Amino acid sequence: MNQRFKIDRHNADPAPNSADGLLTTTIGGERRRGRGAVSNASGRFEPSARIPFDDGWQSLDDLPPFKTVEREERARKIISRNQSPDLGFDRSINPYRGCEHGCIYCFARPTHAYHGMSAGLDFETQLFVKPDAPELLRKELAAPGYTPRTIAMGTNTDPYQPIERKWKLTRRIL
Repeated sequence: MNQRFKIDRHNADPAPNSADGLLTTTIGGERRRGRGAVSNASGRFEPSARIPFDDGWQSLDDLPPFKTVEREERARKIISRNQSPDLGFDRSINPYRGCEHGCIYCFARPTHAYHGMSAGLDFETQLFVKPDAPELLRKELAAPGYTPRTIAMGTNTDPYQPIERKWKLTRRIL
């Protein structure tokens, strides 16, 4: 039987495979086939973590591969703004959160921690879709006080990832 223990991060010793002190569990190769992350540590802002382990019944051996889950997110605005002097733009549009491509070096991975999810496999499998993005963009661009500037597309995740085939948000935004 698959057991899960709740472990307090602040009072526990790090797992042997954890270089940064966070508790992690390595996921088997066939189960994460097509994914870039090898672990699924909980969000870095969470006070506790759950570590699965096999209690002798070999229940972890038969787990199915990870499936992509799409969740609709209702945004109030679609144009995000930044004030970074290092970037050549101050506005961007991201119709999705998370990314199925699973590039292990992606700088956007930690953004899933704000939802209590991991930057590992959750980032690749728990995707957020903003279905009303084209309508929100039309509304924001038509606002009387809007000043046109360069808008970057997909700065936080790939706007042409596999779920774009179904949702067609990037096409509609352009």
